[in-house]
Amino acid sequence: MQLTSLKFISEKRERDFNKLNIYTLEELVGHFPRDYLDLRKVTLLKDAYHNDVILTKCEVLNVETNRYSRRPFVKALCQQGGYIFTAIWFNQPYVAAKLKIGEYLFYGRVSNKYGMGCQMTNPSFEPTEKNNNLKGLVPVYSLSGGLTQGVVRSAIRQALAKVPKVSHIPVPMQKKYALMPLSEAYRKVHCPECAEDVRLGSERIALEEYFLLIAAFKVIKGGRDEARLRRYNVTVGELREFIARFPFEFTEGQKGATKDIFDSLNSPRRMNMLLQGDVGSGKTAVALVGIYMAVKSGFQAAMLAPTEVLARQNAELIKRYFPEYNVSTLTGSTSAAEKREIKKGLADGEINIVCGTHAVIQSDVTFKELAFAVCDEQHRFGVAQRSSLLEKGDGCDVLVMSATPIPRTLSLIFYGDLDVATIKDKPLSRQDISTSIIPERKYGDMLKYVSEQAKLGNQTYFVCPKIEGDDEGTVMSVSELFEELQTKMPDVRLALLHGKMKDREKNDVMFAFKNKQYDCLVSTTVIEVGVDVPDATTMIIYNAERFGLSQLHQLRGRVGRGDKKSYCFLLMGTDSDEARERLGILKNCSDGFEIAEADLKMRGGGDFLGTRQSGKMLSEIKNLRFPVETIFTAKAIVDDAFSGSLDINALSRIAVEKYRALADVTLN
Repeated sequence: MQLTSLKFISEKRERDFNKLNIYTLEELVGHFPRDYLDLRKVTLLKDAYHNDVILTKCEVLNVETNRYSRRPFVKALCQQGGYIFTAIWFNQPYVAAKLKIGEYLFYGRVSNKYGMGCQMTNPSFEPTEKNNNLKGLVPVYSLSGGLTQGVVRSAIRQALAKVPKVSHIPVPMQKKYALMPLSEAYRKVHCPECAEDVRLGSERIALEEYFLLIAAFKVIKGGRDEARLRRYNVTVGELREFIARFPFEFTEGQKGATKDIFDSLNSPRRMNMLLQGDVGSGKTAVALVGIYMAVKSGFQAAMLAPTEVLARQNAELIKRYFPEYNVSTLTGSTSAAEKREIKKGLADGEINIVCGTHAVIQSDVTFKELAFAVCDEQHRFGVAQRSSLLEKGDGCDVLVMSATPIPRTLSLIFYGDLDVATIKDKPLSRQDISTSIIPERKYGDMLKYVSEQAKLGNQTYFVCPKIEGDDEGTVMSVSELFEELQTKMPDVRLALLHGKMKDREKNDVMFAFKNKQYDCLVSTTVIEVGVDVPDATTMIIYNAERFGLSQLHQLRGRVGRGDKKSYCFLLMGTDSDEARERLGILKNCSDGFEIAEADLKMRGGGDFLGTRQSGKMLSEIKNLRFPVETIFTAKAIVDDAFSGSLDINALSRIAVEKYRALADVTLN
């Protein structure tokens, strides 16, 4: 059913939903809350601490608008039992028409710095006597365009009544495992009466999704191995001679992963392997061993990266270790003449190794004999895109690399179609990064330190979780941070980078930062992908509590890539004990696998696994919180269903169709 079949959903609002990849009512009910507002308690301002996010009741005394400042705002003067405070909304002129003199409920973050008066920035509000939204547990959704939380909540409530969800788990299995009806689970997540509703609903929906995923793995893989179509003729001695080219000795982990790749490439079946390791564990050096075996045997190799900067960095590295081979770089910015020449060289075999971005997998790119393909930063590519790369070489061996450690207990489920090789240790030359949680009172000292480091030629990353601030005014946007830092550090050369910029703009900024044309890079998490900037020695992360520990660990790994001592500073947007405990784990641990285990236990399977899927795989459950045991329950139900006397043909078709991109890869 179309979205416009719902009340109050115009064609314009439908287009706004489309920007969130929501086109049908089915997809709408799968748009899960990113958070919940607990509005079951009204707090007095005098009892609120600085940075607390609260619901409070007050009287609006006066409303003024300033449209002519650099950042237009609406300001309300309010009082609560004789206590005067202000509420301010930036770049939201419509607030002036909605806000009148009278009693309101406000929800947002309290700012009370240095005793200069209490203020709330961009709070949500509603007249006390007409309160329909600021009560109970209220879902908060990701928005786009002109959508508001009220519009999305209303649309989802209507959709729940129109499209009841039906489980694909066989009825006998639903009864055996006493599963909640799926429609009830969706209602508990979107319209909870208590936190327990959210937990139970999330677990049931996640169980359904992982049941289909694991069933698809079981059907697609089917216990069959693809036969090897070409033989490699590299000896152990020749491989040792190649490894001797590196200016360091391989760690035990690298040696073990190298042996796994060597054995797999000399086995009678095609290699389809994941190489995972912590930041700085030396995965790329191991991948070059596989590339060497291919080109030494007379075949071609390709290395895919998610960004042009990383692709060119890989090409520079490969040219250093493969001076006797022809290495080319193919990206979106490659000139038309160069592209024609590179495509010709790949087709006739003159080019031995190509490093590139998605440009390599375009339909007009052909290889004479592609034998070995490396996909760097695996989680940044859709599975269908990797499938397109495989089509370039019949029976091509594939190595996908991930710097996002995943607990060993989940590897076989999460990467069900791949063999897994793991590098646990780090090179001796890799420095530990000193990590600190910076309190508010030390913020000025931290910025002074950054300015001093810039004069010494050392660079800094400032990372912000949002491109734009949120509705509640609880998170500073990257643009706002950029403006603030320009004011506070006028002598420092600052660059801005975020995901809404065009690819060419992002590449230009990263190249300029890498070449030291800027001292500091103010960015969202787009810098998570591993570009080496040797002079970047400081990583500063705002609202660090909003990131998972594993993602924080990845961001921290952007510094410390040279020979200088490096630091990571974590700034908290809340002073909760839970946030401090989580960040304390990162502060005291540098092992990515230990951090991943802790992250999994503290955040649950939804955040940890959902965000690591490629393309749209499991995108429906990425905001859900559920224990990892849910995944193992799903696996048990799949095994039970497939081993019994049930007719699972229909289920198999549904599962494979749901994960068609996955099937394209593993059945290629």
